[in-house]
Amino acid sequence: MGRIIIHLHGKPKDKSLNSLINKYSKRLESESVKIIEHADNLSPNEYISKLIKYAKTGDLILLDQKGREYDSLKFSQLVNSWKLNSEDTHLAIGPASGFPEHNLSKISLSKMTLPHELAAVFLVEQVYRSMQILKGTKYHK
Repeated sequence: MGRIIIHLHGKPKDKSLNSLINKYSKRLESESVKIIEHADNLSPNEYISKLIKYAKTGDLILLDQKGREYDSLKFSQLVNSWKLNSEDTHLAIGPASGFPEHNLSKISLSKMTLPHELAAVFLVEQVYRSMQILKGTKYHK
């Protein structure tokens, strides 16, 4: 079974956002979801090169405003397929300046522009929500 690995460009500096990421991260520990915080001094090109190396045996999906959008139910189906995959799925939140153009899969959390730290909270919560949908709990309702 594949893991879901969420890559962040730096540790969130806002304590309240960092606290929310940690809250959902702890809830996801038993779900084979891992969060990796990369140094925020990497340029966008260095960061994407590092991500490609991490994901050499799995799928790398960039979180990008131009990516495909999903509602929570469709996203939970996608998360389920990642869990059933034999390889890891890497989801990457970009630096504040965004990712350089690249021919990689992209998912959008919203058509609106989100600060990358808020996007990280949004993504982690949606992965948690997806797990709860798959389990049939009342969290989603």
